[in-house]
Formats: sequence, structure tokens, C-alpha cells
Amino acid sequence: MPDTIGVPNRDRGSPMQFGISQAVTRTEDDAFLRGAGRYVADLVPADALRAVVLRSPHAHARFRITDVDTARKLPGVRLILISEDITALGPMPCLGIPHGVSVEVPDCPVLARDIVRHVGDAIAFVVADTVEQARDAAEAIAIDWEALPHVVDPVAAIGAGAPAVWPSASGNVAYTQTLGDEAATEKALASAAHVVELRLVNQRLVANYMDTRAVTAAFDPADRRITLTLGSQGSHAVRDIIAGKVLKIPPERMRVITPDVGGGFGTKLFPYREYALAAVAAERLGRTVSWIADRADHFLGDSHGRANVTTARLALDADHRFLALSVDSVCDMGAYLSCYAPYIPYAGAGMLPGVYAIPACHVTLRGVFTHTVPVDAYRGAGRPEASYVIERLVDTAARDLGLAPDALRRKNFIAPAAMPHRTPTGKVYDSGEFAAHMARAQEIADWTGFAHRAAEARRHGKLRGIALATYIEACGSVGPETATLTLDRDGVVTVLIGSQSTGQGHHTAYAQIVAEHLGLPPDRVRVVQGDTDRIATGAGTGGSSSIPCGGVAVAGAARKLAEVVKEIAADSLETAAADLEFSGGVVRIAGTDRAVGFAEVAAAAGDGAARLTVDDTFSPKVATYPNGTHLAEVEVDPETGRVEILQYVIVDDVGATLNPLLLAGQIHGGAGQGIGQALMERTVYDRESGQLVTATLQDYALPRAGDLPGFVFETRNVRCVTNPLGVKGAGEAGTIGAAPAVINAVVDALWRAFKIREIDMPATSEAVWATIREHDRMHTM
Repeated sequence: MPDTIGVPNRDRGSPMQFGISQAVTRTEDDAFLRGAGRYVADLVPADALRAVVLRSPHAHARFRITDVDTARKLPGVRLILISEDITALGPMPCLGIPHGVSVEVPDCPVLARDIVRHVGDAIAFVVADTVEQARDAAEAIAIDWEALPHVVDPVAAIGAGAPAVWPSASGNVAYTQTLGDEAATEKALASAAHVVELRLVNQRLVANYMDTRAVTAAFDPADRRITLTLGSQGSHAVRDIIAGKVLKIPPERMRVITPDVGGGFGTKLFPYREYALAAVAAERLGRTVSWIADRADHFLGDSHGRANVTTARLALDADHRFLALSVDSVCDMGAYLSCYAPYIPYAGAGMLPGVYAIPACHVTLRGVFTHTVPVDAYRGAGRPEASYVIERLVDTAARDLGLAPDALRRKNFIAPAAMPHRTPTGKVYDSGEFAAHMARAQEIADWTGFAHRAAEARRHGKLRGIALATYIEACGSVGPETATLTLDRDGVVTVLIGSQSTGQGHHTAYAQIVAEHLGLPPDRVRVVQGDTDRIATGAGTGGSSSIPCGGVAVAGAARKLAEVVKEIAADSLETAAADLEFSGGVVRIAGTDRAVGFAEVAAAAGDGAARLTVDDTFSPKVATYPNGTHLAEVEVDPETGRVEILQYVIVDDVGATLNPLLLAGQIHGGAGQGIGQALMERTVYDRESGQLVTATLQDYALPRAGDLPGFVFETRNVRCVTNPLGVKGAGEAGTIGAAPAVINAVVDALWRAFKIREIDMPATSEAVWATIREHDRMHTM
């Protein structure tokens, strides 16, 4: 299907220079590359007070603050807040409760009262003239500690005799949720010709965006309003939660401003303790207060991601068709339920059947408390976990049954003719041609020539593996979103919208949609995000919804504005609106040189200038379903365990492409994060001490440019039936397909050489080497 999207004003065969489907370079990049970005830390007033958070050194302990007065008297110290100073504040809320599920939600206090439940739990908020003075004061607070038993592993947490994180949560289980038809699934498993089982660990991750979280709080005594400047993925949600639920003030008494944001990955969606504490401090002191997280704050105070242990079983008939899928996941919630935490496993569980026609499915999810940093949404938010389960399981089934992994997939794909297709978990896929994009990826990678390449590698003492992951995800359903467009007196169109760019290129993307309808180049479009005073509402950015939802709203408003502009221009040009076209940044009588500029149109509106502000709202009723194939070919050195990715091919169906450059950037970045999880990243807690061992970038391995392959990326798009722009979303797609593709390839290499069936992420050199050595040991006994 073609990527271009038909609209009035232009023919499909002659795309507008700056419109939809064009490879417009990012207008944001000049400032970013020159160091002229404006992040929260760049906007701290010179006279702002600085704050630090005193955090727990214990995983679980009872404590008593015995002396805070000494710290309060130190030079430069302006305020120290402990729990008894903020008793009027509400707890940090958990809003992501799936419908109909009983969840144990213990209070998450803004500052711990008598007990801390993870290393990094917040105890005090210290404000001083300088960061150094605040740190000195934090260290001077005297605390008596009584260490308590702890548990940092989710499987151990539900074992007999495990220390209780919360006495109210029996067996440390926050909730149990099931999806699908248990009876049908068990019946199919009992009668199946083959049942394949696999246990998988989807390890805990730290988001590690470039600019750490930060907040600057100011209080205006005249109107008693608080202004928070902070990095977020949606200013309105942060305002509504911090103001309404934590500070217990009307949301209109708070303004939240989000400037440039250097990465969010889901983790900046949530409100955090420091935002409320900075607001309280600013109001009590009558001074601006700024807290800038250092990297230790990030590791110990920001929500982590993933952290699932899953057992999955796949039933097949004698003809190797899938009959049923059974999945049991233990989902680490950490010490508290973060804002959307219980919803994340549920969001993933619905996608467990993947791209396959599986008649029956049953899923059990157990949210488990541990003495660790809380876990919440991280890029993909449950869908990467689901893709990892089904794609690893399908490859294992093929290997166990002596089948080609691509042939087993092809036999069980949902056929295009079966669309729309309802899965046994209740998802309805509108479109997709899964076999086609898999075949294209294999063609690009020379799948049939792999045997020759593998044999050549063996002659040089190396092991080769090649593998696929064919993924599907659900996104595009975060809304509603309203876009307001205004033609200003200078002839520039201003877009107000409640989504939030964290590096995706929203200014360029929305400008292209405006260009599609008004013919303006990107430098004649202003995009304003992240200000709750200027923008009335906003759903923020999450779930790859900015273009599937926000883009539709911008397109709707742009169409309305185009009609108004033509009506006003028609009066000026003394012609009919139907005779006008947008061309070269002006409004022209088609076929002539008679035209008016947009500034002239704005001036001609006169007393009717209010007509030049229009809005449109889009509220998605269903999700969109991006899908695709990732193919990885790797080489393993059996002497060192080192894994090298030799080629990496991605063929995606994103419905329609708004901008191929932006799309490729999103896919490359997402795949980079997935590869990082597959081969490098791991959050490690010491079981004996409860300490976070990987608490710095010296200990937590992140992929660098040299660790990533050259990507070959194509689209094979099938227009989304349920989205007005035909788009499906792409912000998380790269992450969802990457980890299973890479691990499948590593296992393929190990299986061919040693019949090693599985390895968990991350497949570091040490882990691969140890797996091979253990195999050798077992086979020489």
C-alpha cells in the first residue's frame, strides 16, 4: 500500500514539498546540535535555592530521625522537610488499576515516615543556597536505623517464609489477574500432540535518558499559584496529580511548564515526590527552589522497567498448528505501586498471542512487592515483554520439533484475509500482512545463503546464528487530544497541543501536517507544547500516540483553518473560495499569479480575527497495531563469549509514513534500546544486602554507537483502517522487535554448535561464555 495520504489540495502523484510522507529534516536539530536546547537545568534562575533528597541506605529498615536541628542550623540551609512537616500531603497515587482487578495499594508517602522499603527511599528534602550546602546538611541529619529482613527477587518474594514488604499483602502479592479462557486452554494443552515450555527472565532495566529529571518551583503570593518547570511527557497529567491528589489544591492553582526534554521512554510520564516537595518548599520559603537529579538520584529514585519472570507453554497439533498458549508471569512491582504499574503487565498480556492464529489463550499475572525501586512503564510498556515471550517460544518450538522457524511462523500467521481478527485476549487487529514483511526481511538478509556464511565462520572458529522476531503491538490509544491552530498577524500558524516531545521531532511532524493543508514551510509553523496555562488540555505522549492521536487532531484543525483562510482570501481576491489553492506559502487563484500572503489574510480578517483560531479534538476508540519483522545475524566467539551483530534488518508496517527520516530515527533508537537489553543492560540487586549494585554508569552497561549494527530499514505498510490518517505509530516499535530477534539469533548459534536451548538476557560475553562452559562440563561428566 502507498505511504502517501490523499487530502484535498494536492494530487497523490505530486506530493507537497513539506507535506505528509516527505523526508523533511528536523527543524529542532539546529538548536540541539549547537547546544542551544533549553532544558530544565538551563532555566534555573540565578537566585534559586537548591535542593537535594536524603535517601535510605537500607533496603528495609525501621528508622527514627534523632537530630535534624543541627542540620537546619548549618550555613546556607533554608528548609529541611521530613515526614512530620508534610502530614497534610496525600500519598503518591497509583492510577493504573485494570478494571475489575482487586489490587492492594499501600500508601506511598511523599517522604518515608517510620519505615523505608528500598534503597533510595526518600527520607528528607533539604533546601539551601547551594547544592553543596544542601548535601552537607543532608549528611548531618542523625538517624537511628533498625535493619529489617528484605527480599529483592520477585520469585523469592512469593516463596514460603519470605520477608513481608507490606503486612497487608499476603505472600507479597499485590494482585493476581487472569485473561483468556483457562478451560479451553488447558483442554488444548492436554490433547495436544506437542507442548513446548520455556521459562524466561525479562530483566529489570533503568531508563537512562540523557537529561535527568529536574524541577524548579516558584510561588506567586499574589494569586497563590505554584509554577513547576519540569521535564515530563505530559504537563497536564503531572499538574492534575501533584496538585489535586498530593498537594490537595485545585489544579488551576498550579502551572506546569515543560521545556525541551532529553528522552523520556515512559519513565517521565509519572509524577514524582520531588515535584510536590519543591512546590511545598517554594510556598513556605517564598523563594524559587530547584532540584536537579544527579545520576544516583536517577538510579535510586526513578521508576525502573520490565522485571518479569515468565513460564510459557505452547500447544501444537500433529500438523504443527498452534492450539493454545498458557502464560504465567511474576511481575516485580518494587516496594510501592508506581503511577501506572499494575496496568503495564495487563497492557502486555493482551498482546501475547502476537501475530499468530492461536484459538485459546490463558494468562496469569501476579504483581509482586519487593524491597526495590518501583517498576512502571518503560519504552513499549508491556508489549516488548509480550513479544519476547511469544517470539522466543515460537523459535524454541521450531527447534524442539526440528522445524524451520520461518516455516512454523508462516504456517501459523493470521492471514490478511482473516482481518479484522479478534485474538483470544480480546484484541482486534484491523490489518497486517505478516508473511509478506517476513519474506522481505529474509530477502534483504539473504536468508538462504546463511548456511554458507555459517560454514565459513566455523572455519575461523566462530559460531553464526540467524533468527527472526515477527512482532505486533497495540498503541495510538492515548487521548483524547485537542489541537488549537491560530493564524497569527505575522502569517505564521501557531499550533497548541497537549502532547510532549521528548526528542521525537514533534515540531517537524506537526508542521508537516499543517503544510499538507495550508502549504506553509516548517519555518512558518510554531508548535507550542508543555504549558498548562497556554494549552487547556492534553493527554501527553505515551503509547506511540502523538501522531495517531495528536496528528489526527492537528490535521482536523488544519482543515478547518484552511477553509477559513480561503474564505477570507476569496474576499480579498474577489473570487470564489473554490478557485483558490495553497502554493508556495501563499493563497493563489489557481492557474494565475494573483495571490495573497498569510499575513495579508490575517490583516484582512479585521474584527473577525477570532475566526483564525480553530481547534479539533480526536479521541481514539480503538488501538492501532503496528507490526513488522526484525532479523538479526550474529557471530559468537566460543572462546570469549563475545556476540557481534553482523547484520540487522527491519521491515515494518506502520500504516502510513509521515516522515521517513523521523520514522527511521525512531526505529533505530528503539532497536538500540532493545539490543541494549538483549546483550548488555541489567539491574542487579545484591540479595544479601539489598543494595543496588549497578547504581552508576560505571556498573550499568549501556550500548554505545560501536555496539550497534548498521540497520537496514524498510516499510511495507498496510494502511490502518481505524485511524483517519492511516497511521499505526512507531515510537516503540523498534524496541518491541529487537530483544527477541537478537536472543533468538544468539540461541540459534549456540544450538547449532552445542544444542544449547536457551539463554536469558542479557547475553553478555560472560553469560555466553559461562553457558558454553557449563554445557561442556555437563557433557564431560
